[in-house]
Amino acid sequence: MVRNVDQASQASGRGASLGLPPEGPGSLASFTSRAGGYVIDALLSAGIAWLFSAPEPPGNASLLVFVVLTAVSLMAFGQTPGHRLMGLRLAHPTPKARLAPWRALARTVLLVLLVPALITDADGRGLHDRLTGTAVVRA
Repeated sequence: MVRNVDQASQASGRGASLGLPPEGPGSLASFTSRAGGYVIDALLSAGIAWLFSAPEPPGNASLLVFVVLTAVSLMAFGQTPGHRLMGLRLAHPTPKARLAPWRALARTVLLVLLVPALITDADGRGLHDRLTGTAVVRA
């Protein structure tokens, strides 16, 4: 995902150090659009879990649905339903390859904890993305 070090060090702006364009498709997604995708996925997961627990609230079952929905959709499609609706996708070190199961699961577990997603670097990538070598970009 990273370009030549000399090119990256001369470039400026969000995502330049990763070899990503500053704007348009492939550029880093904003915090707002990533948060919107997260909320959509969380609500979808709660709705699916509620289908199996109604009339009782789904409780922690919605977290299990969130983990499965997120990890499986990232591995299969490179984006979650929330990403799709927000016009986002996940970029990772092996372009045009599916996300490795360990990356999808590790990223999802850290995302469930929420705090790692709020700890960001200069590019705005969350800790869960930095640790798995991924980035949420505009589709």
